[in-house]
Amino acid sequence: MRVLLVEDEERLSATLSKGLKAEGFVVVSVGTGIEGLHEATENDFDVVVLDIMLPGHSGYEVLRRMRAQRVWTPVLMLTAKDGEYDEIDAFDLGADDYLTKPFSFRVLVARLRALVRRGAPERPVVLTVGSLSLDPTRHTVERDSTPIALTPREYGLLEFLMRNQDAVVTKTEILRNVWDAHYEGPDNVVEVYVGYLRRKIDVPFGTNTIETIRGVGYRLFC
Repeated sequence: MRVLLVEDEERLSATLSKGLKAEGFVVVSVGTGIEGLHEATENDFDVVVLDIMLPGHSGYEVLRRMRAQRVWTPVLMLTAKDGEYDEIDAFDLGADDYLTKPFSFRVLVARLRALVRRGAPERPVVLTVGSLSLDPTRHTVERDSTPIALTPREYGLLEFLMRNQDAVVTKTEILRNVWDAHYEGPDNVVEVYVGYLRRKIDVPFGTNTIETIRGVGYRLFC
């Protein structure tokens, strides 16, 4: 089993390399994000162990570029950072697992073996409605091959509508799935963001993708 280890702490890198080799892994070790990206995209590995705080490119950037280049090798992120938003960022970019330093070497090995058994995931399905497309992995939106820049909330709203194509969704459902299950603010915020979305995905292209169902909610259709 081939492992790419991207870690700039020399002592930790050497210790992990030695331990992983003793466990039967073939280890390629590099110390910068630039080297890690090159190895990950140019060579075949069964799994990548990727530190977040790296010189050159951060681990986040390496992961983002890997997925953008359609490299689906399982990635386990290593970091000294501790917080749920760091984990969310990693998983949103396409990480498969996450360990915070310090960690148990035995746990690392067990998780790597689990990832190898699972294998590389298939490329996530790109959502399409007519000429509109949303790529969940690259976090991009296009219409007629023209990129559309959306805020995180606009993106979340569009993704929810596209996953429920042709179905009428209520404001309550949108608030629960795009905002928060315990959101207590005014529900007209949905109307506001639907307006924002229309101005970006419809108006410039002369289309009308989001239908308002009066007294009920919204429907996205082709």
